[in-house]
Amino acid sequence: MSAGTYTPRPGAAPLPRMIAAQTALETRMLLRNGEQLLLTVIIPTLLLVLFSAVDIVDTGSGASVDFLAPGILALAVMSTAFTGQAIATGFERRYGVLKRLGASPLPRWALMTAKTLSVLVTEVLQVLLLTVIAFALGWSPQGNPLSVLLLLVLGTAAFSGLGLLMAGTLKAEATLAAANLVFLLLLVGGGVIVPLDKFPDAVQAVLGLLPISALSEGLRDVLQHGASMPWGQAGILAVWAVLGLGAAAKFFRWE
Repeated sequence: MSAGTYTPRPGAAPLPRMIAAQTALETRMLLRNGEQLLLTVIIPTLLLVLFSAVDIVDTGSGASVDFLAPGILALAVMSTAFTGQAIATGFERRYGVLKRLGASPLPRWALMTAKTLSVLVTEVLQVLLLTVIAFALGWSPQGNPLSVLLLLVLGTAAFSGLGLLMAGTLKAEATLAAANLVFLLLLVGGGVIVPLDKFPDAVQAVLGLLPISALSEGLRDVLQHGASMPWGQAGILAVWAVLGLGAAAKFFRWE
């Protein structure tokens, strides 16, 4: 038998190629899911257009879109990295998909890396779409784009960790209900549409520590007020990221 009979030799593909293939698959599955598109695209877009065009909430001086656009960007990150990922991963765990993938040549940490990369790809598309719409509504952003990028990455890490923690510890039905409930609560009380200063002082102190509040207020400081880098909000997001990802790594159950 010649040496070239089994060329190329059967075996696992290189790890980077496996991660890239899984990332592409995860992204396609996410974009084909109607519920995910509702959370990641339709709801943020409708909220941005509606509250920018109609004077429903007092957003202070200046154009409403200048206040709303940063908050809607934060909402888009939360909808993808937390709500969408928690629900999708929770049902994959229930149906045994994660268990089967965990037994494949793709390491479990590489699978989670692919999921995170898929979230980032989706967020890039969200940010581009929402930015175009905001510009059409008269948005005039300021600040350093690198500061915005850092805040978005920290926010993604924070929400991704919390989403994976929920998906890996609760039943799929409980994850579905809890993730949507948290999404609604943080939409109302996270400074996305309603300014935090509209809440009582005692409540403001608590709400300001939430990851959605830190992300929306941080983006607003940069994009609306031209701040260089809101280190306080970045620090809050970093703490949530470390706690969320650490807890997810420790308590995530694959079955």
